[in-house]
Amino acid sequence: MVAVASAGVQGASSSSPGAHFAELSDAVQARSSVKRGAADDGGLCGESNWSSGIYSLERDGLSRDFRVFVPESYNPSEPAPLIVAFHGWGGGNGEFLDKGVVSTELEARGYVLVAPVGLGPEEARRSPASWSFSGSTTGLDGDGLNLAINGDTEAICDDARTTNYDYASCSDVAQNGCSWTQCTDDDVDYAVALAKAAAENLCIDSGRVFAVGGSNGGMFTWDLGRTALSAQMFRAIAPIIGLPHRGYLDPPVKSGGMPALLITGKQDRTVPPGEWSDLGFTTTTDGDVFYYTGASAIAEVWAEASDCDVSQPPTAIDVGVANVECRAWSGCSGGGRWPPVLDCRSDMGHVYGLNWSWPLIMDFFDQYK
Repeated sequence: MVAVASAGVQGASSSSPGAHFAELSDAVQARSSVKRGAADDGGLCGESNWSSGIYSLERDGLSRDFRVFVPESYNPSEPAPLIVAFHGWGGGNGEFLDKGVVSTELEARGYVLVAPVGLGPEEARRSPASWSFSGSTTGLDGDGLNLAINGDTEAICDDARTTNYDYASCSDVAQNGCSWTQCTDDDVDYAVALAKAAAENLCIDSGRVFAVGGSNGGMFTWDLGRTALSAQMFRAIAPIIGLPHRGYLDPPVKSGGMPALLITGKQDRTVPPGEWSDLGFTTTTDGDVFYYTGASAIAEVWAEASDCDVSQPPTAIDVGVANVECRAWSGCSGGGRWPPVLDCRSDMGHVYGLNWSWPLIMDFFDQYK
């Protein structure tokens, strides 16, 4: 189960690309070890060197595979930015990297990408690969039972109208039939371990470590900003069609907030964003009945954490992408080309739209150099 921290964390700074990683918890390193295939010798930033390929991370006897992309332009003596990309529910390590636009943009901009695989298929019932985040394992929402709202429940779904996707690993954690992700490993801890492993095997810029997630993977990325250890590691997030479950409106724990580019589809029936300026929750209409925090609500909370002026409605921001409407608040700290929190919506369903969304995500990350 993912724990959400509430204490503030000051952002760390370092003069060398590897020093920041060394400051993180020794517990992560103690739990994890990397197995790798042979790689060509060359200039090293750490003790060994990764090339593009498949690797595995051993965690408490559990082997977790991940795929690495290293651009041809990679220079082992120059720190490179890193993206950790989390696939959607039931997806795999090629969900992003198998798309030409992704590898083309990574190569052109000199980014390393790590694509891990979620847990679930290793269980007895071979459940879909998943990422666990606030509420997804217990089945409980973040605001409990509100007696002032007629028919309100404390669950993340309408149990009677939603398929039971329970994972065997969550048998002692699930509080109802709404639980739908794995409980074998702590995914936030794993994400930090992956970034640390990349820094130990490649020359990574510790100030430019980013997270992207699609659908379930996008839902998970919000917890990276809300948990003390991962908030020190990741500079910004970009969830695609992925929102927190109802009631989980916690801001990022790091002082000054965490930049976030939220991309949703106005025709999405699986994770609907809701209407602009609607601060309530939204409801799935694709056959199941899950409850999610609306896009406007979570964007406003995260914008306020970045000292944006949320006393006024967000205004339109031109990001140079046709048929995509983005809104943001002004007066923020830590902004660049665009404000640090962007709420972008396209007239699409539950799809990633990577042909336009991926270049936009990389433009967003590029402003944090």
